[in-house]
Amino acid sequence: MREKSKTSNFTPDFSGKPLLIVLSGPSGVGKDTVLNYLKNSSSNLKFVTTLTTRPQRPNEKDNVDYHFVTKEQFQKMIDSNEMLEWATVYGNYYGRPAEPVRQALQKGQDVIVRIDVQGALTIKKKIPQAVFVFLLTTTMEELEQRLKKRRTETSDELKLRLDTASHELEQMPMFDYVVVNRHGEAANTVEAIKSIITAEKCRAVPRALNI
Repeated sequence: MREKSKTSNFTPDFSGKPLLIVLSGPSGVGKDTVLNYLKNSSSNLKFVTTLTTRPQRPNEKDNVDYHFVTKEQFQKMIDSNEMLEWATVYGNYYGRPAEPVRQALQKGQDVIVRIDVQGALTIKKKIPQAVFVFLLTTTMEELEQRLKKRRTETSDELKLRLDTASHELEQMPMFDYVVVNRHGEAANTVEAIKSIITAEKCRAVPRALNI
């Protein structure tokens, strides 16, 4: 006689717990462009502005593209343990303040941060339950052309960014998802990221964030 199956005590959690999405990838892959598309197409995401000490470029707006601060201001926040993560990239400080992220999650909002690969790996050590998305181009040659078109780096700086990108590509297995941001198809890239968010919301066991 077959033994009756035991009743499972598992109860799916459909509470729609908020997510922390970490969008990363090499310099020049189009993180800013994709983030702007997301801002224009979604009202449900909280965007946390990156703090940086690098000089503001002519086409950039403070507290929109970045929040530009002095090295003294940035160091004060580090000393006060106010940073979710921070790093020195190409001689400048970049980082994300923790409090805006914490407040948004407590309100039930999904949070997305745009960050370099080094910073993403730092967050992964502290908050492995976040959703990590790696953005890349179809080829390294395309990445080089994108960087050249920006005309914001010297030849030495361009070489450094390309060398760094080669090492960053080796970190892809540390991420949950990889999305190719093809030239002229940022809208499709955004739809792919939205699909990732939808899939995460359908997990039987939600990610439990602790910040």
